[in-house]
Amino acid sequence: MMRNDAVTLNLGWFSSGKDESARVLLSSILKRKDDGLLDVSIKFVFCNWEEGEEPQHPDFAQRQKFFQLVRELGIPLITLSWKRFRDSLKTGSKDEWRAAYGEMMRTLIEGSPFDLGILAGYNLWIDRDTCARFSMLNLYPSLPGGPLGTEQEAICQVITQRAGRHGIMILLCSPEQEQGIPLSFSSFPLQTPEYKPLWGQFDTAVGKRTFETISKDQVESSALFKRIHIEVKARESPLLAYTMMMLADGGVKIINGRIHEGDIMMKNARDLTVAVDQAIANKDF
Repeated sequence: MMRNDAVTLNLGWFSSGKDESARVLLSSILKRKDDGLLDVSIKFVFCNWEEGEEPQHPDFAQRQKFFQLVRELGIPLITLSWKRFRDSLKTGSKDEWRAAYGEMMRTLIEGSPFDLGILAGYNLWIDRDTCARFSMLNLYPSLPGGPLGTEQEAICQVITQRAGRHGIMILLCSPEQEQGIPLSFSSFPLQTPEYKPLWGQFDTAVGKRTFETISKDQVESSALFKRIHIEVKARESPLLAYTMMMLADGGVKIINGRIHEGDIMMKNARDLTVAVDQAIANKDF
């Protein structure tokens, strides 16, 4: 539950809206608000695709559903096509057009002040200037010190490594650290009796081949991969909600681009596994 002195968090919500998960995250956070468990106000939703853009794209239908949800929720929608913006620049390096896109994005959102930017399924980098000017939290599909890459790549790596645990974390975007600064995380075990038959099925399917010779599609189509994917998705909404509650309560603060617990800079990300697991068990999300 929120403390009585918790403050309302004004959020800027950034999403590419490419799948059902993008809609679930947005809806679940607002449901926690309606339930009185999270005091937030979403000032706008920013998307790096425009409505009606590239109808032939495989994610087009999902993006349209996302835009429709945002309209139904009555949240102002701001869009800026990253592809059209990139193509409009005749010259410039990757870093230069990143910076130019970030500058245009900041111009579009400047009329909607916010305390925290939430990158929830936002499949585009955040430029250095934006990281420096705003507190931006990124939901990342790995644990602190874990594999890098997309959600699919991270799961493939933990399978390759036969890791004992996997999970997700929330990062504070940083202009100095490309990946960001870990703020919170939630993990789950992979070497349990429930997982044993899944590992066995996978080992039988791939035989004695090295992972370099196993196709990405074969790994991602395995029951082991699918189970881990489900576990990851189940933790996204509760981890995001509990992290926001942690910040709203004031025990953890972001000061000058650094994470503080009280007056001391946090050395390690906050482990919210117990709270997240309890929320999942209670079907709160």
